[in-house]
Amino acid sequence: MKKLLLLLFTIPFLAVAQEPGITFEHNTTWAKVKEKAKKENKHIFVDAFTTWCGPCKWMAANIFPQEKVGTFFNENFVNLKIQMDETEGDNDDVKSWRSEAKRFAKDYRVNAYPTFLIFSPDGELVHRIVGGAEADQFIAMAKEGLNPETQYETLVKKFNANPADKAIAKATAAAAVKAYDRDLTAKAVESLINNSTPEELMADDMLAMITKNIGKPGSKAFNTILENKAKVDEKLGAGKADEVLAIAVINNEVAPIVLKSEEDIFDKTIDEVSKKYPNVKLTNIAASFKTNYYARKKNWPAFRDAVQAYINLDPSKVSPSQLNSFAWAIFENCDDPACVESALAWSKKSLESEQEPALMDTYANLLHKVGKTKEAIEWQEKAIAAVDEASKAEYQATLEKMKKGEPTW
Repeated sequence: MKKLLLLLFTIPFLAVAQEPGITFEHNTTWAKVKEKAKKENKHIFVDAFTTWCGPCKWMAANIFPQEKVGTFFNENFVNLKIQMDETEGDNDDVKSWRSEAKRFAKDYRVNAYPTFLIFSPDGELVHRIVGGAEADQFIAMAKEGLNPETQYETLVKKFNANPADKAIAKATAAAAVKAYDRDLTAKAVESLINNSTPEELMADDMLAMITKNIGKPGSKAFNTILENKAKVDEKLGAGKADEVLAIAVINNEVAPIVLKSEEDIFDKTIDEVSKKYPNVKLTNIAASFKTNYYARKKNWPAFRDAVQAYINLDPSKVSPSQLNSFAWAIFENCDDPACVESALAWSKKSLESEQEPALMDTYANLLHKVGKTKEAIEWQEKAIAAVDEASKAEYQATLEKMKKGEPTW
């Protein structure tokens, strides 16, 4: 009898130990979930996911099972997962939620994955989180869904009711950024600008909000920076105003045109846009984007020229990691001798200030590609000696190919 009693007492503890993460409801309905939440006075947490979404799978495998995550969510929420897509392998439980999933997508504007929705105990949507995060950050994001001062949907309602209130507009803008709601972000930032004095606009927190959410050329935020370039540079550093303005111009009026065109109209488009915005210096940002443009077009000789032109503008502002990325792109994609020699020079320069294993590996591979295999082996051995244990096997495999005279590209 004592053994039986002991068994009865230990089984529940074993069950808890085996499932320390979030406990999700199964074989239920939305009505039952709301009923349970109201009865227990808990909010409702809904994971709106799809079977093809990588971040969704990552959250399910790495974050939801964690004990601290489970403790927080199980104490504060009734938790539910809703599969938003349909597959042939769906079980009966998933199939029973198909019509509800479609309603969720429409009524609650679920169009990116993963989207996490938080409802009040009465079943009213109060908050949304778009995208995953590490455990502590995700818990912090969910906590915002429990606080009316930070709940996204609650803030939207407050803002729509009183858009001139600066405190509400500021909180709404911050929440909209996290929810990837660009339209609402622009409206909230515009409200802040309209209801602030020139001095308030140049305050650190306000300026950070404006520059990070500058929107399209012609927006209130864009024009505010354009009209106060000297003051912005004084606060944020020389050239910062032109940088944020140029990014807005390139993203909205250059990239959409040149990336769609089958012809190379990059320089022509830049010239036309530069005339349209004579008070914005586009040179540096345009040069940076030009490297991305030719990489996307897979025009590697043009990429090489664009990278060199970008570096020549101000070599001191090109980081070792940037040089390494440029060099590796050439290594993997271009056999043209001129391209490879340029990449070798960029890679060598990246090692002048820091000799990180990844940078040494790139340099060694490029040396091998140009036929300097003896020197390549020496650099690869240095990289192996410095790299972490998890990467040693990969680096060692590259070294073995070099020693055998085999290509590593």
